[in-house]
Amino acid sequence: MFDIAPSEFLLVAFVALVVIGPKDLPKAMRVLGYWVGRARAVGRQFRNGFDEMVREAELEEMEKKWKAENERIMREHPFAPPPPATPALPDHAAADPAPRDHEAPADDAVQQPVMVEKPHVVPDTAAPAAPHGAEQGGAEPRNDDHHAADGRVVQDKAAS
Repeated sequence: MFDIAPSEFLLVAFVALVVIGPKDLPKAMRVLGYWVGRARAVGRQFRNGFDEMVREAELEEMEKKWKAENERIMREHPFAPPPPATPALPDHAAADPAPRDHEAPADDAVQQPVMVEKPHVVPDTAAPAAPHGAEQGGAEPRNDDHHAADGRVVQDKAAS
């Protein structure tokens, strides 16, 4: 930034020694160092503030671009909710207008699908575990086990 040759620096040091004197020169150098440090801190703060303003301007520009792109995508691919599914009611259910406990009440809101876990099939070679506190002889199946028609034991994943 400042281009000071070594000969110029020695000239400034000699003039400072003659003008200030050897007794007060260390104090003058401390004061000069303090003010140079303050000037550098102000310059650094100014540069950081300027960089922050540039970053904010770039961020605003990117947000505008993203918003425009999002609007373009939404225009090209509009969201169309699926039509509500109307289950076919048997003839005897159509005659009974009262809703049952297991049926959801009919309203205009779209019902969300229910996630059901697939059961975990245990090979028939594995013996079912005995419940806690049960004797080892004559092990009974656990409450969360189910027997399939072919003799396999099917366990609920949520219970295991």
